[in-house]
Amino acid sequence: MKNYKFAIEIGGAYTKIFVKDFGIVLCEPTFIAVESTADGYEIIGMGQKAKDMMGKTSENVEIFSPIVNGQINNYAYLKELLIYFFNKLETKRKRENIIVLVNCAINDKDKTTFKNLLNEVGFREVALIPTVICSCIGAGKNISSTKTNMVINIGGANTDIAVINMNSIIKGATLGLGGKAVDVAITNSIAYNHGIVIGIGASENLKMEIGSLYANDTLNMEVTGIDVESKMPKSYIINSNDLLPILEPFFDEIVRSADVTITSLPPEISTDIINNGVIFVGGMSNITGLDNYLKHHFRYPFKIMPDSENVSINGAGKLLDDNTLLNKIIENF
Repeated sequence: MKNYKFAIEIGGAYTKIFVKDFGIVLCEPTFIAVESTADGYEIIGMGQKAKDMMGKTSENVEIFSPIVNGQINNYAYLKELLIYFFNKLETKRKRENIIVLVNCAINDKDKTTFKNLLNEVGFREVALIPTVICSCIGAGKNISSTKTNMVINIGGANTDIAVINMNSIIKGATLGLGGKAVDVAITNSIAYNHGIVIGIGASENLKMEIGSLYANDTLNMEVTGIDVESKMPKSYIINSNDLLPILEPFFDEIVRSADVTITSLPPEISTDIINNGVIFVGGMSNITGLDNYLKHHFRYPFKIMPDSENVSINGAGKLLDDNTLLNKIIENF
């Protein structure tokens, strides 16, 4: 039986690494900055450094995530980024075996690509585990039970909706909806409605600081961008209500998809979900007012997990201590 020591969640927004006996040892943006040169492209920043460069560089610098919607978009750059992350770790534990969290809709080709990538980063054995399985474990659910659990993981790049029992997913879907899509929508909305161009980083700050699903929220925040007409710097006060028309449709689609999933299940399984409630995890579950929104728009009992952005990676950490359960999950995936 293999003894796994590492777990990694490579999100479209952040990458997290968990090491057995140490916990979460790294959480950095999954971003890389490259500069165009006469000889091609040169890496000039990775992780937090790359994200900090957003909106502050020349036109020949591109900053991006090499993983998009749970799929590897640029193999070579993601490999460089992961090597950089692992080299930053203070632990000297040998890189032998690792758990990699992946979305529930991953195909066989992408599974092979992830395994090859982590092999090249230095790991001999690579086990792919659905993120939603780890979410359930991190939420304290018994996934080996015949009782069914349902989890909705709203991450940076996607939203995974899954129904789980007996160590496997019996129904699952991955939606191309995540926090990064909200950031882009905020940027576009402010440019269209207020004539100011702001960066994605500024939009993310707005979302995190004043994003709210309360219709009467009075939070506001000043942003500075470039005036569309004058091309000069301009500041503007953005209110929570300015973001509501972006946030509501985002969550409406997630609720609709969850409802379609539940109503397609046999009555016995639907009853389990009603009895156990639906678990909400992922960074976007932290949005102010989500609890109130779900009470009015979601027809089923639910629980928004505390520390929701770390529930999945912490669940993977629990798997590192349970080889028996881990191997059962690997057999079923």
